[in-house]
Formats: sequence, C-alpha cells, structure tokens
Amino acid sequence: MNKYTEITPELMELANLCKKNTIDSELYAKYDVKRGLRDISGKGVLTGLTEISEILSYTLVDNDYVPCEGQLFYRGVNVESIIDGFIKDDRFGFEEITYLLLFGDLPEREELDSFIKLLENNRELPKSFVRDVIMKAPSHDMMNTLARSVLMLYSYDDKADDISIENVLRQSLQLIARFPLLTVYGYQAYRHYYEQKSLVIHPPKPGLSTAENILHMLRPNKKFTELEAKILDIALVLHAEHGGGNNSTFTTHVVTSSGTDTYSTVAASLGSLKGPKHGGANIKVIKMFEDMKENIKDWEDEEEIAAYISDILNKKAFDKSGLVYGMGHAVYSISDPRANVLKKYVETLSKEKGMNKEFGLYERVERIAPEVISKERKIYKGVSANVDFYSGFVYHMLGLPLEIYTPIFAIARISGWSAHRLEELVNAGKIIRPAYKSVSKHRPYVGLEDR
Repeated sequence: MNKYTEITPELMELANLCKKNTIDSELYAKYDVKRGLRDISGKGVLTGLTEISEILSYTLVDNDYVPCEGQLFYRGVNVESIIDGFIKDDRFGFEEITYLLLFGDLPEREELDSFIKLLENNRELPKSFVRDVIMKAPSHDMMNTLARSVLMLYSYDDKADDISIENVLRQSLQLIARFPLLTVYGYQAYRHYYEQKSLVIHPPKPGLSTAENILHMLRPNKKFTELEAKILDIALVLHAEHGGGNNSTFTTHVVTSSGTDTYSTVAASLGSLKGPKHGGANIKVIKMFEDMKENIKDWEDEEEIAAYISDILNKKAFDKSGLVYGMGHAVYSISDPRANVLKKYVETLSKEKGMNKEFGLYERVERIAPEVISKERKIYKGVSANVDFYSGFVYHMLGLPLEIYTPIFAIARISGWSAHRLEELVNAGKIIRPAYKSVSKHRPYVGLEDR
C-alpha cells in the first residue's frame, strides 16, 4: 500500500471532525443567502457586466420573468445564425468565432485568413516540451495533465508575469493554438504509460482547422471524414463561450481580478471545468446511457425507459446519485439552444455511423425524462436536455476516447476564457471578493490544560 495515499484510522477520525462542521440549512433562508449565487428558481445573482456573450432563457412579462426558448448570443450575434452561416458556406467556424469573442466583431475575409495563419504559426510547443513535461509522470486524468502542462508553460515564457493587454493576448493566442496539442499528446502519453500502447505523436498539419487537426493528431492513420470534422467543429463553436457566470469562466474573472498571471488563471479555470457538475458532465451522460442500454431490454419501450429514469431519480440505478445526467441546466428551462443545434447534426452522423438505434434511444430519453422528473421532483423551473446530453454521444460516434471528452470542452472554452480575462483586465475592476455571513458563535479561548 502507498503510504502517501493510505487513509489511516487517525485520518478517518480527523475527517469525522471536519464532517461535524455542518451549517444548518435553514440559516441560508434566514439570512437570504443565495447558495451557488442563485435564487430558488435558479436565476443567477448579478455579479458583473460583460459584452462577450448573452444567454436568454427568460422574458419579462408584466414585471415577471417567464421562461422562454433558450437563445445564446456571441457578441450580440445569435449562435444558431453563426453556425448556419459557415455551414452554408461549407467552411469551419471555430476560428471565426474565436476572433469574434476576442475582438468583438466578425472578421472580414482577409482578417480571418490572417488570424487563422496566426493560430497556425502558434500551433507548436517549446522545444523538448513533449519529452520533458508531457511524457514525465503522466496523469490518469487528462484534465490534470492539461493543467500541469499549462502551469509548466509559465517556465518557458520570459514574460510570464506581464499582464499588459498585448502580452496577455499573445499568451492567450498561444494557449488557444496549443490546447489541441497538449490534449492529444497528453492522451498518447497516458496510453503509452498506463496501457502499454505504442506512442503516436503526429505534428499538426498546416492548412487544417482546429477540429481537423484534433482528429489528424489523434488517429494513428490520421484519417477522418469531412462530416466528422464539421460536426466536431460545431461542437467546439457551441462550447466556446457561455456567459461570465458559468463556473469556470467566473473562476477566470475571479483569479484574473487578483492580478495573477495567465497560466495560473487558466489552470484554475481548468480545475473548475474538470468537475462532473460542469465540464465532466458529458462523460457521465455516456456512462449513464451505457448502463441504460445494458438494463433496458427494449429501447423503444417508453414505459421501460420511464421506469429506468425513475430508478435513477430514486437512487436505485446507475451511480445511485439521483441525477439524470444531461437533463436540466442552471440557466435554461425550456430549451438549451446548444443542444437543439447539435441535435440536428447528431442524427446525420448517427446515420453515417450506423447508430440510428442509439440516436432513437437518446431522443426518447430527452422527451420522457422531463415528464418523469416533474412528477417525482419538486422543481421550480422546467427541465430540458442540455448540451452535454448530445455532445458525449457525438464524441462517442467520432471514436474519441472517453479520457479527452472534458479536454475537448477545454479546447473550445479557452477562447471564451481568454476573452473574459482580457475583458476583466481592460476594465481594471476591483479584486472580486463576495461576502460570507458568519454563523459561528463567539466563545472564549480555553487553555490546553483546561480543555
């Protein structure tokens, strides 16, 4: 047994002391504390202003907020129209929306070509970085590998602590370009170290988009279809940004406000995204459906599907958490626009992959789960499928390893984080310091001999 990870009886006893320090849940209502910075309906507490993106999930009717179909805007432009635009033109869109998020306007053709070239020129790692950092003691979790790589890049940057806008933009562009390399190479090192697989390191190929290069570097034969790359590109666009209040982006604002460096800020955001309540949710969705496919005899039997969902809610099925992963969102009630957009292309991909039956199961669960949840749970707003519901299925059909599902999210979201970090620095706000109400009782100090 590893002495550094052993849970000893002494440690258990001390842990029990920690567990005693619970706060009476009624005190949150007494002092009107918005737990999770949200009210009882799930609406977030206003903590800042941003021009980067906007989420519409409620409409004001007679001075009352009423849930509506969800919409997502990047710099004032509806994401659905953005995707419709580059799909119509038969091109990739992640680089374009990265430009939009960072600089505020859609680029002209010449500006976009120049920006794509700039990212391409930054799509490389420092000399020997793969050997000296990524290959040394690889983690079994790719998000930790990614965070460590980001922190190590600090050591290779002569201006690591310079937080001028020009320098932070340079660092941000490098990280946006490098994240696919850090993710794929980290995964290859993991396979080589833990699974004794052959080490495959493909350099990125000039002229390929971010989505294409992910598939090019990841697959041993470097091959992929145009549909595969286009749908991965759409997934990246939909995950790139989601308002300043989501957990990892709020982390970006909080840590940036302290005046620290870019690498520390991004590493903190990665730590947030890793959590199963945030970026790790799509992994839970896939695992839940694998369990569902094993336990439901007839995937078209809606009563059997409803019974399984009920068992999940009552902590009898899957991971006994009581959570139906991929259903419900902190902001959206009636619909998550990202899920709606992604679903259009998921069906097309499922036909190419011969996975129509699985897609049918997803559709039924998406329709049945809200009904079962509303019957068995006291909820204050509607429940609908969120983007994680379909994104994990997309990655599964693309043959992406489960280990990089959340890092794929990070590859997309680094664009949004970078935009928010720059916005926080440009507006030179105060250090973010919300208040916590102390509910402990004052007491005198008692000497050691008198305890």
